[in-house]
Amino acid sequence: MVTSDELLKTLETWDDLMDFRISLIACGGTAMTLLGIKESTKDVDCIVPIPKQYGKLLRFLKRMGYHESEKVNGWEHPEDPSFVFQFWPGNRVFTTGLLDSPLEKGKHILIKRYRHIYLGALNLIDLIITKMFRGTSTDLEDCVMIFRIGEVSPDDLCQRYSETASYDVNPSRMMQHLTSLLEELSSRQLVNEHFLERVRSCR
Repeated sequence: MVTSDELLKTLETWDDLMDFRISLIACGGTAMTLLGIKESTKDVDCIVPIPKQYGKLLRFLKRMGYHESEKVNGWEHPEDPSFVFQFWPGNRVFTTGLLDSPLEKGKHILIKRYRHIYLGALNLIDLIITKMFRGTSTDLEDCVMIFRIGEVSPDDLCQRYSETASYDVNPSRMMQHLTSLLEELSSRQLVNEHFLERVRSCR
């Protein structure tokens, strides 16, 4: 498991050795860890929104001694095989295509600006969407944790989730994932009836 401090220290080392600029937008559990919602993350997941920077990053990792992991679709270093990086070029995260570049204003939260690395975290609504589109039990629990901090607008979530689902190959299945989240939030009394009705309206 990787903590926020461990990740930031590693990126600081990378930054000292880089000769190019790159923007990284943390997603999944990595974003939650950097935002203080989770204590640690299993793998490090980041979007590389500018595709031409993706190739530079992979060449850099190889020079640093990283190799493709045999366990997951990611990169690891022989001196620390438990620290696995996964990178998603462009506007795609896991199985989800984002509606906009995560570099746009309001689509990410700035974490730290290094000399070469710009590090952000995916905004909470898109973070929920990308997790619920994948829809594992862990993703569901993570989204409950995100809701606990009370910074998600029902109206914005409805609009964004519905629009993103409309571009999926199976929109109805994606909307069912949202229903599952609603039911879980309701069972834990984390949302009131007013909230539930507003979110259900996007179905």
